[in-house]
Amino acid sequence: MNRVHPADFYAPNRSSHLRHPKQPRIPITPTLSELTGPIYPYPGFLPEDADLTKQHAGEPIGERIVLHGRVVDEHGRPVPQTLVEIWQANAAGRYAHGVDNHDAPLDPNFSGTGRAITDAEGRYRFITIMPGRYPFQNHYNAWRPAHIHFSLFGANFLTRFATQMFFPGDPLQALDPIYQSVPEHARDRVVARFDIDETKPEWALAFQFDLVLRGPRVTPFEP
Repeated sequence: MNRVHPADFYAPNRSSHLRHPKQPRIPITPTLSELTGPIYPYPGFLPEDADLTKQHAGEPIGERIVLHGRVVDEHGRPVPQTLVEIWQANAAGRYAHGVDNHDAPLDPNFSGTGRAITDAEGRYRFITIMPGRYPFQNHYNAWRPAHIHFSLFGANFLTRFATQMFFPGDPLQALDPIYQSVPEHARDRVVARFDIDETKPEWALAFQFDLVLRGPRVTPFEP
């Protein structure tokens, strides 16, 4: 089977130079707590956890979007009770954390994080804004395409994977070493699909991003 996930080391991606393991992995027998916890759903979820435009006193600046999809197994069967977490830059291309020194404004009404639990059909849904592109110090004149980070948690700590979702038609994808680290035949699996049927007239465009946990159409996830 062709490789799907990005390699631990991908030379054009400078961040992988220091982060990839240089020795063979050592298998460790999981403990009971790792196999049985945590238990979802969390009792404290609020509607604004999945609506990133309603987490502050005012609405954030930017193009509002609906982001939805399903979490499924290799046979297309839904995977319910999966914790889906997202994080992203604001419309100016800046993250709301202290280590981001990009010369772009912070938005006091946008924190850039959300979470949702999949329903019985494996569906999740977020309201957010289109993330801005931003420079990063990988190479001369390097810019990240618009993207949203995803993290999935199943029934225990060992069932987590993370990936990045990109938007269709972004010209920066051809120059982005993180997107390019995904094998070419699998890159369409990390690009959302524009969804006119879920677009809200005069309010928000919609994008669909389904996540496949395993099998021949598995979503590429990060090392």
